[in-house]
Amino acid sequence: MKSLQDAWYSGALWLKCLRPVSAFFTLMVRRRIARQRRYLEPGEAAFPVPIIVVGNISVGGTGKTPLVIALIEQLREAGYTPGVISRGYGASPGQYPFHVQADTPPVQGGDEPCLIVRRTGVPLFIDPDRMAAARALLQQFPCDVLVSDDGLQHYAMPRDIEIAVIDGQRGLGNDRCLPEGPLREPPERLSLVDWVVFNGEPAPDIVLPVLRQQPVVMQLAPGHLWSLQGEGSRAPESWPAAQQVHAVAGIGHPQRFFDTLRTLGFDPIEHPFADHAPYEAGQLDFEPPLPVLMTEKDAVKCIDAPPEDAWALPVEARLDTRFVTEILNQLAARSAQLTEKRNGSQVT
Repeated sequence: MKSLQDAWYSGALWLKCLRPVSAFFTLMVRRRIARQRRYLEPGEAAFPVPIIVVGNISVGGTGKTPLVIALIEQLREAGYTPGVISRGYGASPGQYPFHVQADTPPVQGGDEPCLIVRRTGVPLFIDPDRMAAARALLQQFPCDVLVSDDGLQHYAMPRDIEIAVIDGQRGLGNDRCLPEGPLREPPERLSLVDWVVFNGEPAPDIVLPVLRQQPVVMQLAPGHLWSLQGEGSRAPESWPAAQQVHAVAGIGHPQRFFDTLRTLGFDPIEHPFADHAPYEAGQLDFEPPLPVLMTEKDAVKCIDAPPEDAWALPVEARLDTRFVTEILNQLAARSAQLTEKRNGSQVT
């Protein structure tokens, strides 16, 4: 899979052999979007509370989870009580809908849902049927807004605000849909979303369709490393200069993590893994014996049996003030509409 991803983002010519399949896939996606278009705008299929969808149109990670966490914090500051719904990629809970809690093992709840809950304490339910997750969540918790971690392509779910996240370094690859390219939907899908958010400054050659709003840039700021052995936290600058470490990243774009470590002064020995990769005992015991640094997404899968001298590097999404203000304004307007609609239904 890695070689295919490399080809998508390097413009490999052999991918043209896949164009007939890609063209058929694109046609089917466009038809599906047209058929389910009513769910992409608030309407009769509205849910009792607003739903904010944070997703992407490409395969692999783009930085959705840090944005979801940042939105949860901003919503709380504004007086909302958010909940989160997710497919729970890679999770095996035994039954759905499933309530992910702080002590839920990632094998049951999924690495990203577990990370979100441990960072924020937010009520979070997973289910491939996200509406089932949403209904179960509202039955147990008095939330007044839901954030869907991923779900742009889950058209059976109504949505009030759509946010598409794009990796600023890699963009949309070769702008082709699967399997010739990395896209799950054609680029023009971005013209339907409310906001496009770049994770990092976008490369100058990225071309986007006409958007509803000017795209905004999200910067991921690294925090203090924390010990998986419970030995506290340390600022990156407190480590010896050019400290050699083993670097573990099982995320959509591992190179971003390795590059971040270099900017912080580390000399990482790179150990990339597949996105959502599970880890077995001893798998991260590397030679020579050095500190092991990993993403928080990887750390939640290693808490019970961490490698020796292991540390996690958290990141926080820094959002543009205008973006946050506009999101809250959109949400307030939509909440008022739903309240009016409920009151009208009660009167009739």
